[in-house]
Amino acid sequence: MTRFQRFATVLLGLVTTPAAANGFDMDVPTLVEQAADAGIDHRYTGPWEYFVGGGAAAFDCNGDRLPDLAVAGGTEPAAIFVNRSATAGKLRFEEKADAIPEPVRERVTGFYPLDIDNDGVRDLVALRVGENVILKGGPDCTFEDASRAFAFDGGRAWTTAFAATFEPDLAFPSLAFGNYVDRSAPGSPWGTCHDNVLIRPSGTEGPDYSEQTVLTPGYCALSMLFTDWNRSGEPALRITNDRQYYREGEEQLWRVSPGRPPRPYRSSDGWRRVQIWGMGIAEADLDADGYPEYALTSMGDTKLQTLDDEADHDRPVYRDIAYDRNATAHRPYAGDDLKPSTGWHAEFSDFNNDGRLDLFIAKGNVEQMPDFAAYDPDNLLLGRYDGTFDEAGEAAGIALPRRGRGAAVADFNMDGMLDLAVVNRGEPLSLFRNTGGETASGTRPMGNWLQIELSQKGANRNAVGATILVKSGNETRTRKIQIGGGHASGSAGFVHVGTGVAERAEIRIQWPDGEWSAPFRVFANNFVVIEKGADEAMYWYPPGE
Repeated sequence: MTRFQRFATVLLGLVTTPAAANGFDMDVPTLVEQAADAGIDHRYTGPWEYFVGGGAAAFDCNGDRLPDLAVAGGTEPAAIFVNRSATAGKLRFEEKADAIPEPVRERVTGFYPLDIDNDGVRDLVALRVGENVILKGGPDCTFEDASRAFAFDGGRAWTTAFAATFEPDLAFPSLAFGNYVDRSAPGSPWGTCHDNVLIRPSGTEGPDYSEQTVLTPGYCALSMLFTDWNRSGEPALRITNDRQYYREGEEQLWRVSPGRPPRPYRSSDGWRRVQIWGMGIAEADLDADGYPEYALTSMGDTKLQTLDDEADHDRPVYRDIAYDRNATAHRPYAGDDLKPSTGWHAEFSDFNNDGRLDLFIAKGNVEQMPDFAAYDPDNLLLGRYDGTFDEAGEAAGIALPRRGRGAAVADFNMDGMLDLAVVNRGEPLSLFRNTGGETASGTRPMGNWLQIELSQKGANRNAVGATILVKSGNETRTRKIQIGGGHASGSAGFVHVGTGVAERAEIRIQWPDGEWSAPFRVFANNFVVIEKGADEAMYWYPPGE
């Protein structure tokens, strides 16, 4: 199909087929599970230390720009799956034997990809029960343990959360590690949460992570991210914590000012005490006002927080809008189990390319907790024109009887529609191919889209911390390049933006140093590469197109 034919098909479909057959006033993506056929047979297993975790990373590890997968295994070996999918075809992966050094493959709870040493190749941070490890990326999806070379002490904690940011005047990223229960403390696990750690780099020739700052108190972190919550240009560290084990704890926001010790926001700063079974976190600027909203998954419900309209926006005063937006996801939407849900990985993405962000939530009972739903399918909350959400998980095809944990959302076959990988506890990984909107005769492309990759010279080559604005017509859509969030799972590479019926768009970039780019005018349904300082955006075409 040519690009012109794709434009015509998308536009005709949006005008004449508003997915009424599914009972929705929007396109519902058809997600077809293909893990076994794609060559992936992987499980996340283990005793109670592995009830949490179970993450995946989607990123390009061999230079072909196709997103590959790194998947945690718990007591099973972690694995690297190289993407061999044909453009717009069925998903296909090949496990890369010995990609990760043998001692590191065990006891992995999650992965996050980022280019730590600024060599243009993404590395992996492996979260583990025991010692965390920095894996330096090499040719053809091979990795080596670089912890000693980077003077990184991985500790002995039970690590379940991670985030990274590039601070001003530092050549390498600052790393934050979130730890869970302190297994060595008397009376463990109740009330014995391990402290978290922030590590700022020294050195200019290579990263030196020998100096660590303890973030205390820790309240059993299960997810964290650096977020510019007040548009100050200075990211703060937000941490969501599991009240199952802490005493007198709460959700946390830490001020991380350059060159100064971090400190938590307190009630005197406007921070309101919130206590939930915090599992995962996702950020998105849902109304494009520059201030992000946060989805916080938990046991029983999901919080959707926004800055309070009545508050001074220089103070972190939040209110919950999950009920108003139909995003609580507090019980299973399918089956007859009416007990509360258990939410894990959360991620905002546009699965149907209509220009509105959707919210995916991986769900699953911790193990056999009788007070929570046993059959608890993953959620796909489709964003509506009025800012609310509609549950479409069953209609989309993701309502499987599995216990989800971490996940990765990416366009694995480069057809402009987002696919989905979900790591399941004790059960096979789920890999869903997005085949488009349903029609009486099959499926078809949905809305138009753009996928955008940023680069800059020197430090922070992948522009972590940059803001992407995509304007088409009267609508502006915002994306942020971040390392963190979700649940033990991170992604890197092309940033996906649905543009609905718009065939053209204007892109502006606020680079990590605060500088704004000139506007780049582009055609939709393209992969766009933008380098800082360039006069125009470059198009990249997948193999075979």
